[in-house]
Amino acid sequence: MARVEFFYDFVCPYAYLAHDRIVALCAAEGATLVHRPILLGGVFRAIGAADRPTAGDPPAKKAHGARDLERWSARHAMPLSMPANHPRRTVLALRVAIAADAADVPRASAALFRAYWADGSDLEDESVMRAALDRAGLDGAALVAAAKGDSAKAALRASTDAAVDAGVFGVPSFVVENDRGAQLFWGQDRLTFVQKAIRGWWVEPSAIGAAAGAVS
Repeated sequence: MARVEFFYDFVCPYAYLAHDRIVALCAAEGATLVHRPILLGGVFRAIGAADRPTAGDPPAKKAHGARDLERWSARHAMPLSMPANHPRRTVLALRVAIAADAADVPRASAALFRAYWADGSDLEDESVMRAALDRAGLDGAALVAAAKGDSAKAALRASTDAAVDAGVFGVPSFVVENDRGAQLFWGQDRLTFVQKAIRGWWVEPSAIGAAAGAVS
């Protein structure tokens, strides 16, 4: 059976677009899915990237990026509303997700993604998180309280470190382990590759990859 690690931060709209689809994909394929909430800013700092890598993009590229996001939102019929003062800090929300029982992490994560990206709500507001979790049938107050504990803080650090060790540089990222080994895929538009890898697909590294590494 293949295993998929899903690395994500609520601050990323493309991770929002990926969440429900990777859950459904792994269920349909019989793959084990492991949710990995991570602090994306922590990954950026660890690998020496800017906190907001796209901030310096030219206006034409930013405009195209906004249209591309609208198209993906429409393509998957997933409402998307840019939160006020985006990007907001998501560290407590990530700790909430990581503090949930394993069986509840997908539901908690979906609820928090929807609150931020579908409703445009502020995940720095504890009352917003509690209400979103309660609507999902979870104990919002208990999860927010648990997120403030040392265990949740340590777990988020460990998950973020694991992302760096796996070669993650952005979200959403997926590490698929099949009988050939582990492969990293980045982007909600790579789920076709993720599905193929779950089924055993493997592409051997080539001179193209070696050359790209040398240039970087």
